[in-house]
Amino acid sequence: YAMLLSLIFLIVLVAAIVGFVFRHEIKTNFESNLNLALEDYNVTADRHSEAVDTIQRTLHCCGVQNYSDWERTEYFSQRGIPRSCCKNQNDCLEEDLKDPNKAKLKVFVDGCFFLVTSTMESKMSVVAGISFGIACFQLIGIILSCCLSRYITNNQYEMV
Repeated sequence: YAMLLSLIFLIVLVAAIVGFVFRHEIKTNFESNLNLALEDYNVTADRHSEAVDTIQRTLHCCGVQNYSDWERTEYFSQRGIPRSCCKNQNDCLEEDLKDPNKAKLKVFVDGCFFLVTSTMESKMSVVAGISFGIACFQLIGIILSCCLSRYITNNQYEMV
């Protein structure tokens, strides 16, 4: 049992170290994937488009760096900025969303990349605290299982 707990503890420790060491690569990868999702954004309900819409609605943001990122997409030439960027859904007309100057007043101007990464970083202390707590319980379990094993082994020799 101690070996199993030790193995789980090492896996969690390695995952935490890898996540910390490669956090900049994770950010870069997220930014490039968000840019690709914007380029491939369409009206059909695919997973990437739904994810972009959900991020924009939830975090009140638009685009990667700002709302003008949509101007470089094929979707913008057809339909303008997506409705998920709108501050007020009832006040967003398609004609306004096709004009960047009018759209600036009706959509969220902040980009999603900064908001997502800052939200993740602000939650990291909570995740680290919970992980530390679980690691402490695992270490206590390892120590107690080793003590139990030693106690059982000592008692068997005394019985014989």
